[in-house]
Amino acid sequence: MPALPRSTMPLFVGSAFLMFAGGVNGLILPLRGSVEGFSSFSLGLLGTGWAIGFVLGCLLVPRTVQRVGHIRAFGAMTALAVVSILGSLIIIHPAAWIPLRGVAGFCFAGAAMIVESWLNERSEANVRGRVFGIYTMVNLAAVTAGQMVITLGDSNAPLFFVIAAIFYSLALLPTALYTAEQPQPLTETKLDLATLWKNSPIAVAAVILIGVSNSAFGTLGAVYGERIGLSVPAIALFMSVSILAGAVAQIPIGYISDKMDRRIVLVAVVAIAALCDAYFVFWEPQSATAVLIASSLFGACIFAMYPVVVAHANDHAPDNYFLRTSSGLLLLFGCGSIGGPLIAGGVMSFVGPSGLFITTAAAHVLLIIYAIYRITQRAPVPMDERGDFVNMSPTRMQTTETIAMDPRVEEEERETQSAQ
Repeated sequence: MPALPRSTMPLFVGSAFLMFAGGVNGLILPLRGSVEGFSSFSLGLLGTGWAIGFVLGCLLVPRTVQRVGHIRAFGAMTALAVVSILGSLIIIHPAAWIPLRGVAGFCFAGAAMIVESWLNERSEANVRGRVFGIYTMVNLAAVTAGQMVITLGDSNAPLFFVIAAIFYSLALLPTALYTAEQPQPLTETKLDLATLWKNSPIAVAAVILIGVSNSAFGTLGAVYGERIGLSVPAIALFMSVSILAGAVAQIPIGYISDKMDRRIVLVAVVAIAALCDAYFVFWEPQSATAVLIASSLFGACIFAMYPVVVAHANDHAPDNYFLRTSSGLLLLFGCGSIGGPLIAGGVMSFVGPSGLFITTAAAHVLLIIYAIYRITQRAPVPMDERGDFVNMSPTRMQTTETIAMDPRVEEEERETQSAQ
């Protein structure tokens, strides 16, 4: 087995620092905001702001990199990320936190894209799959560690804001000291909605609804835990085990989806998630053990849906259209992510913590209904004409450059997209 290029090691380190800081940042804000008395609607707007910033980052940062280069652009992204988290510590008010969270989303997307473009450039075809897999595992481990570190101190103290700022700053070092030649310009994304809809209507509808569900949970899950009385360590576990379970569940779910109609697999997974929604809404578990078990099953489902949808969409896509299809679906997911926390926060303000899972249940039920309808309208793709399922990190960790690293992307397709 060929060894990984040594030049990728500093990039893995920089990415780990970035994801660790993002994990701390994403969890400390809803926890501290809830203690400060922010409404559920205001806390939901944090997720909306982040999603808007993230989508804008995917769209605009490639042009910034073209003008000033990768290192300067990355430095600007990390500096603004530090400003966003320390600004949130100085001005503890939703009116400040919401736009600052948008800045964080923009910077997070931009910085991740720059690191990923370097990794992609340094990875030969014979090791690209390994680089992609290791990068995914590094990011998952770093985000989980960032969330779990909050259990080691007082979440009401300034400590974790400062820790996030420190690790955002540390993320700059590997790229600032990187001596290798800078890579080609970043992949620019164009949303071809008409072609996406023609290829797979269910994929377009599904990623939007999955964006609503997953972003609502990712933003307000910690608020739900705090409102039902979970301790800070239990809340951190509540959020972390769902992501980890989603990463593990992709292996069997992906295997099954390669053997049968992916839409049937999608319906089954969404149906299990809907049952979890009902459990949280009607049974209202209070014990940490019950909540953690339910969140593990819930996370296993919601974080495995997106890769199934992407695989299904690419089964129907024309040749050499993987990057455009997957990038377009990511932007649609981002659009759904803008609305999810906003809707869930509003519902929680009226009905209490269970409003989070009422929102996710609505998205899941709509997805089941439409998926069943589409199954009756179109035959599945023959097995010999389908691609293979590939595991993915949770979508809040993905950018268009993450997709470009996917081993399914052909070299000529990447060159074509970079030249556009």
